[in-house]
Amino acid sequence: MPRQTPLDAPPSPAPGRTGPLASLRENPGFRALWVSNVFFFGGAWIQTMVLGWIVFETTRSELHLAVFTAVRLAPMLLGPFAGVLSDRYDRVRLLTLACGWALAAAATVSGLESLTHVPYWALVLGGLAIGLAQSPSQPARSALVLSLVGRRNLSNANALNAMAMNMTQVVGPALGGALISAFGAPAALWISSAWYAASLLALWPLRHTERGGTEQPAAAEPVVAMLVGGLRSVLRNRLAAAVLAVTLAANIFLWPVHQAFMPVFAKESLGLDADGLGWLLTCGGIGGLVGSLVMAALGDFRFKGGLFVYGTAAWAALWALFALSAMSGRLALSFALMAGIGVLSAAFGVLQTTLLLMTTEPAFQGRALGVQELAIGVMPLSSLGLGVAAEYLGVATTTFVSGLLLVLFLATLALRLPALPRYRGV
Repeated sequence: MPRQTPLDAPPSPAPGRTGPLASLRENPGFRALWVSNVFFFGGAWIQTMVLGWIVFETTRSELHLAVFTAVRLAPMLLGPFAGVLSDRYDRVRLLTLACGWALAAAATVSGLESLTHVPYWALVLGGLAIGLAQSPSQPARSALVLSLVGRRNLSNANALNAMAMNMTQVVGPALGGALISAFGAPAALWISSAWYAASLLALWPLRHTERGGTEQPAAAEPVVAMLVGGLRSVLRNRLAAAVLAVTLAANIFLWPVHQAFMPVFAKESLGLDADGLGWLLTCGGIGGLVGSLVMAALGDFRFKGGLFVYGTAAWAALWALFALSAMSGRLALSFALMAGIGVLSAAFGVLQTTLLLMTTEPAFQGRALGVQELAIGVMPLSSLGLGVAAEYLGVATTTFVSGLLLVLFLATLALRLPALPRYRGV
């Protein structure tokens, strides 16, 4: 294992120094990464909302919106190869390259939207270019956390990262909706480009982190051999495979709804404009922020597996209730349920990565996270399937059925593999 520099070495925690912000207080390397994540995810959330709104305004088609989302998320399918890169090369350098690409891609889309009315096919290509910056960098981003903070503070640090995402989910959609209403979509897109530039600058203090947190020197082993070996190691581990199965199911049944169809819920079911959509997503972000703070405050708690399984099931049930409330046009209830969805999403979002890292050998952690990214990467295909279903059944009915199916899957998994809900991770 490489020698750690003072910046990235996980410090020995002082007695009594606990709390939801422990990793930020104690570790300057993680603090730099966290600030970079805030700006990176901020730019991503603004673009998710603004580009989705532009596409639906241009096409008025749920299926076209689903196709756009599928293409934008397609780079997730590169997850296993991104995991190999994370295990093989400097992770900080990989994140720097990703931020630079995101800045260039976002600025290009913003410039085109400022100069002309961008056709649908160009929006799809722009979404693909931005996705190529975001998704393949995730294994390096997540694996670097464990190298910076150590196993004891991993849950806390992952919760703080989830809090960063939810903070930007609060600010990004509301800011994007307000900017669309006040100045138009190009201004909102330029704001997101500026956020990527800030994310790139925030990585500067990590430039001397030795090998960017990789657990071992780059090997001469071929990339394909590393990929196959990593897949075998991860899938032979029943607990790690079960965690990945939950991630896969959630991204088949429900995450495409959040990524692709919220403009449809807002416009068709709830009668909201761009500002209203922004505030609806903001409610989910506020809930996610609260949930992440609770997860961070729990620290190295013992019921990680149970909270992951049962919390995810409760999250799916709330999605089914949200679909019913939107179908009946109950605006206040829909906003409240979206906040609850955000709270429970923290259990899934934080613990899917925490449990995967805890149940995987250090030499394979980047590749395990790459397989996780591949599981998330089914979202483009599931978006298309759900888009077809929504075109005929309606988005509310499709979401209601999807939520119930995920609850059924989790109940079956808990019965077949009780070791997962009992897993303590200590």
